[in-house]
Amino acid sequence: MNISFSLQKNWLIIKLSGELDHHNTNYIRKKIDNKISQEYIKHIVFNLKNLTFTDSSGVGMILGRYKKIKKRGGITGVVNLNPQVKRVFEISGLFKVIKYFNSIKEAIDYFEEV
Repeated sequence: MNISFSLQKNWLIIKLSGELDHHNTNYIRKKIDNKISQEYIKHIVFNLKNLTFTDSSGVGMILGRYKKIKKRGGITGVVNLNPQVKRVFEISGLFKVIKYFNSIKEAIDYFEEV
C-alpha cells in the first residue's frame, strides 16, 4: 500500500495504490489524520486510480475521514475507481455520503461552487 498527498489551497488530494484492507488501514488512517492536523484542510479527494482492492475496513477508514472533514464544513470525494472498488462502495452505501467525481478537476470545481 502506497499513499501520497498533494495540496491545492485547502484541498487535500490523497492518492492510494495497492490494497486497502485490515492489514494497513490503521497506518493509512494515521498518515491522513496527521496530514489533516498539520495543514488547514477543508476538503478531501481520494484518488483511487491505482487502488486494486478494498474491504470493509477500507470503507470504514474513508468514512471516518469523511466525518472529520464534515465537522469542518467540508466535502469528501473520490475519483478514478476501478469496477471492483466502485462495487464495494456501492454495496456499502458509501456513495450516499461521499461524492464520486470523474476527475480531480471536476471535484475541485465542485468544491469551488459549494
